[in-house]
Amino acid sequence: MTSKSSLTCEALLRDALARINSDSPRLDAELLLSHVTGLSRTSFRTWPEREIPNAHAEAFEALVQERVAGRPVAHLLGQQEFWSLPLKVSASTLIPRPDTECLVEVALGLPLPRQARVLDLGTGTGAIALALASEHPEWQITACDAVAEAVELARENTDALGLAVSVVQSSWFSELEAGRFDLIVSNPPYIPDSDHHLTEGDVRFEPASALVSGSDGLDDLRLIVDQAPDWLVEDGWLLVEHGFDQAEAVAGLFHARGFKDVETRQDYGNRDRMTLGRWSSGAAVPDPALNRGDADAQ
Repeated sequence: MTSKSSLTCEALLRDALARINSDSPRLDAELLLSHVTGLSRTSFRTWPEREIPNAHAEAFEALVQERVAGRPVAHLLGQQEFWSLPLKVSASTLIPRPDTECLVEVALGLPLPRQARVLDLGTGTGAIALALASEHPEWQITACDAVAEAVELARENTDALGLAVSVVQSSWFSELEAGRFDLIVSNPPYIPDSDHHLTEGDVRFEPASALVSGSDGLDDLRLIVDQAPDWLVEDGWLLVEHGFDQAEAVAGLFHARGFKDVETRQDYGNRDRMTLGRWSSGAAVPDPALNRGDADAQ
């Protein structure tokens, strides 16, 4: 990478994508080069022979080496786009995934009052809460997270975007002020602690507390489904994300707790990744012991 002929956009990208082992090496390389140079990704295709200054090429190479080592692109860039919102990210939170936008779409389609009260549990970067606030600034949205660094990050993103979201520190419901919500939404940890994917890809660099939830991945979901009715208004909704192979088990938790209108929804890959249900205090509730499980897991 020292010869002048090698410092064109296309040469740098070609060298990088040959070394980056990911699902999208070209995209990764273009994002990193755009970050270093300030040039658009489109320009790399329309003007591939554009020469890149040595200083930019060296900075790009340093980022490529980090990516080759497995560090997520979002961490290298310091941000990730979600719902067309630029969000600051860090190693203290889960990186927002595109499929979680499906959760936002489902939430926006629910029959909620004009000034709905909404709670985002385990907000991380604030992605879900901020996406909802960007579409419905009249909603009263609270977002919480157990991790202090995540709370600080979500507040930074809230301030940067100028959106009205109240971010508080709480381990699920434990430290929230008393109140009830029209919608509770959450993308909680749901990976079993023995899942081999935890040692692969980007998740190696993300906090286990945002990923892992007991031997079957359902500890936190059990707690959320069990306790949510105490925080929902009559006919309020609970909407959660979960693993593609957990839909039946999660729907079972909803039914066992007495939720009505329980549905499973799919992500962009047509995988069963979300479950929702409506709470009615008049619903027949089977034995609560069936799904209280490890309610003290968090």
